[in-house]
Amino acid sequence: MRIEQQPAYVLHARPYRETSLLLECLSREHGRLGVVARGVRGERARLRRAQLEPFQALRMDLLLRGEMATLTAVETVGTPTRLGGDAGLAGLYLNELVVRLTGRQDPSPPLFDAYALTLQRLAAEPSLAWILRRFERDLLEATGYGLQLAHDADTGEFLEPQASYRYEVEQGAVRCAASSPHAILGRDLLALEQDRMPDAAGLKALRDMIRRVIRFHLGGAELRAWRVLAMAVSRNRPDSAAPPAERLD
Repeated sequence: MRIEQQPAYVLHARPYRETSLLLECLSREHGRLGVVARGVRGERARLRRAQLEPFQALRMDLLLRGEMATLTAVETVGTPTRLGGDAGLAGLYLNELVVRLTGRQDPSPPLFDAYALTLQRLAAEPSLAWILRRFERDLLEATGYGLQLAHDADTGEFLEPQASYRYEVEQGAVRCAASSPHAILGRDLLALEQDRMPDAAGLKALRDMIRRVIRFHLGGAELRAWRVLAMAVSRNRPDSAAPPAERLD
């Protein structure tokens, strides 16, 4: 099947044979695709290789056969997104999340749009932690693992902002004592549901909750990016008075 002018981003690339690359790409109409990019390494192919950097909006022409597609043409769209420092680390986290939580050739235009919007936010907004929480929420929704953030799983009633809840992956929010392990305030769950940024303590509680959810869907596995983000926060902490949850992970 020929695919032409497909909006896409490169999520991951690794060398293949002497002059080629194996890519994992997120496309708007065909979901995540494995792509062979032939002849893009080496001196003569420098320009074409540069087009296949992460975070760059692309349009790809592809020949799809079975599990893999072959890249036949590529062009960049707009100005390249520049993500440096912590924003770059956050972008790599997005890429690992998409690769690990999505299946190949499972179309999800809402996920593609959320990914593109998140890259724009990473390049422009200061609260990286909140940007990541929003994307995690949207990714889980797009992959069929949506979070239940508005109602008590036991009673069906709306969450009480000042009450404490424990989030059970296969149920949702269940009322618990404030001292219970993994307790999170109803106001923080509602903030994520209503797309309102909570305070630093709420961001940290949401981070821990969502990581438990992601870990569950990965069969207990960890993401490499979590360790990288934690190291970055530890590195930055002595130089900044801002709460770590406001800065990065």
